[in-house]
Amino acid sequence: MVIDPANPPEVIPVLKSHIDAGKINLKAIINTHHHWDHAGGNDGILEKFNKLAVIGGKDCKMVTKTPAHGEKFKIGNRITVTALHTPCHTQDSICYFAEDGDQRAVFSGDTLFIAGCGRFFEGNAQEMHKALNEVLASLPHDTKVYPGHEYTKSNVKFCLSVSQSEPIRRLQAYCESNQRTEGKFTIGDEKLHNVFMRVTDPEIQKATGLTDPVDVMNALREMKNAM
Repeated sequence: MVIDPANPPEVIPVLKSHIDAGKINLKAIINTHHHWDHAGGNDGILEKFNKLAVIGGKDCKMVTKTPAHGEKFKIGNRITVTALHTPCHTQDSICYFAEDGDQRAVFSGDTLFIAGCGRFFEGNAQEMHKALNEVLASLPHDTKVYPGHEYTKSNVKFCLSVSQSEPIRRLQAYCESNQRTEGKFTIGDEKLHNVFMRVTDPEIQKATGLTDPVDVMNALREMKNAM
């Protein structure tokens, strides 16, 4: 399976080389949501590799299967994937929690970024609070996070404007010497350095002047948008 192959000219040669080498048996495209920079390459991939399933939200281009919240499916014999509906950035946003033995990862699209979250284009603060602090926060702490974009440096800058906590400073130091952060941090890490997952923390509440978690979420998003 390939996740959010938005740029076919870049993705197709890589897929073809692995298929020709017998390293993968491509069966499906998985989309985290319908935006063009995630699902916009579906038609190009299908033109080259036909008979693929397209797993994603109902608004994704050429979708053939929309899994229910909590529905599980297999990749090969070892990997189990659970679909987690997280509407807000878009109403068809789905995160995919993958388990392979004791290895766990979540592909979070534009719902959860390292030290940040997606804009509320089609939803509201209550939905994002549920997505981050109920659905994704319930995953095992050692679940590695693979977001849809690398926005960590700008996210850290915002987090530091809200909180000077040690976990945020550690993430800042990591970003100064590393270009990429996908798969380097976990859900447990996000609960420490992501202010959008700390909406019940008195320090974050003080920074927003609010106490209700949904109001804090909304205020944080507005503050980030204004940066």
